[in-house]
Amino acid sequence: MQTPTYLSAELRLPTNWLDYTILGIYFVVVLGIGFAARRSVQTSLDFFLSGRSLPAWVTGLAFIAANLGATEILGMAANSAQYGVYTTHWYWIGAIPAMVFLGLVMMPFYYGSKVRSVPEFLLMRFDKAAHLLSSVLFAVAAILIAGVNLYALAIVVEALLGWPEWVAIVVAGFFVLAYITLGGLSSAIYNEVLQFFVILAALIPITFLGLKKVGGWDGLSDSLTESRGADFMTSWGGTGIGSDNPLGANWLTIVLGLGFVLSFGYWTTNFAEVQRALSAKNLSAAQRTPLIAAFPKIFIVFLVMIPGLVAAVLVPKIGTSGSDLQYNDAIPYLMEQLLPNGVLGIAVTGLLAAFMAGMAANVSSFNTVFTTDIWAKYVVRDREDAYYVRFGRLITAVGVLASIGTAFLARSFSNIMAYLQTLFSFFNVPMFVVFVIGMFWKRASMKSGFWGLLAGTTAAMVNYFVLYKQDIIDIPSDQGANFVSAIAGFVAGAVVMVAVSLFTAPKPTEELQGLVYGTRSPGMAEPPAPGDEAWYRKPALLGWGAVVLAAACYIPFSF
Repeated sequence: MQTPTYLSAELRLPTNWLDYTILGIYFVVVLGIGFAARRSVQTSLDFFLSGRSLPAWVTGLAFIAANLGATEILGMAANSAQYGVYTTHWYWIGAIPAMVFLGLVMMPFYYGSKVRSVPEFLLMRFDKAAHLLSSVLFAVAAILIAGVNLYALAIVVEALLGWPEWVAIVVAGFFVLAYITLGGLSSAIYNEVLQFFVILAALIPITFLGLKKVGGWDGLSDSLTESRGADFMTSWGGTGIGSDNPLGANWLTIVLGLGFVLSFGYWTTNFAEVQRALSAKNLSAAQRTPLIAAFPKIFIVFLVMIPGLVAAVLVPKIGTSGSDLQYNDAIPYLMEQLLPNGVLGIAVTGLLAAFMAGMAANVSSFNTVFTTDIWAKYVVRDREDAYYVRFGRLITAVGVLASIGTAFLARSFSNIMAYLQTLFSFFNVPMFVVFVIGMFWKRASMKSGFWGLLAGTTAAMVNYFVLYKQDIIDIPSDQGANFVSAIAGFVAGAVVMVAVSLFTAPKPTEELQGLVYGTRSPGMAEPPAPGDEAWYRKPALLGWGAVVLAAACYIPFSF
């Protein structure tokens, strides 16, 4: 059992009236955006998908901000303090290729089919069994992940500001509930655009002041190479099969487990992200949404990796029994050590914005899936549109309350990133294998979707809870176990889907138009928007540009 996820009591910040004023202004603006967005909510499409009316730059920034929650801030800094420069894999191989694939290949299917959610696509491609199972699994995953963000926020605020944990939970939950209930997805998205810039304003001073503290990049590299070994400051060093490295994974599990299965499973099927693209005003904007987000994603790694590395220099025993600080303490520790008042207020506000963005993204996607995919299709059908808007607001409150309950499940993980990757291997990876086979293989039968999803989820959980946790197989770390669980879930889901398809009837060809690669629906035959000749409006050019830039960034850190 790992150490619980608490922050050290020694990290109390010397905040004053200026810091609290900045924090108060942020909360006022957040609620103001919610009230402003309320005027645009007339129908359920407005509430759940912003009426499919938003420009690409807005949805692109919201797309990346929705991911800037506990995963990015505490989790990736903790990863860096624990594993070193291997953290770059979660960005340049574990995000960018999948984001490009989503924009270029999958968004035409999602947006062209006019679905309101990712599970609804499975209803059109497979059957009600696959749709209901995917809806339930996604709803559970969304609440668990929202709980991670809320719990992380609570422990940070308790340690840094001295607020009781329950106060932090209630305050953050209230503000997320208020602005989503008021303005629906539009309120969440415009707040995420604001939160994106607030988060950057918080992380940039920490990164530069931290580097200055340890003598720049050369001083940082020399210190960690001497204390942790040369592989700690490389992305691929020591990853040969059979070799030891801080991450406890080899190049094969990194490429297949993280770079393909976990990455594609998360970015292409996680409705908390895809929902932002579905709210775009046309197919071109929807395709460009993840591609625009890919460019800041390339560089955000430095803003979360460097603070973790700096913390590993300043507190050499961080995360071990010889120190009071855990890996999750890296960012708060640097805030306490480096930032003056005023800047400290911005940093605290940035942390709150990050956690609220992550929570809001999952709560807004939860209310959409629960309302449109579960309630409206299987419980109360064929009611007037206003009824589902009211129910969507009600289930938002239920989602926030449930998130408060699941927040405390994160206590057993000293590295929040490990917990989140565990959830992704259970829920996102099996859904991805069902999607990718269903989209590229016409013969995949209606029944295969349900059984593939069930088999993939079961295999991932068995690998983690039985084979790994019971020491039946030897895997050096939780992260390594997550990579193996993801591979097991993908392979099991794929094998079962193929086997079931061979013995059950495929869906009629005429019902597959616009749902399988090589077919096309009227909704996908969309004329280009005005000005699409500009380079920044060309999805293919944007996508390949992001891949090339990410690959170039790898070069200085490779070996």
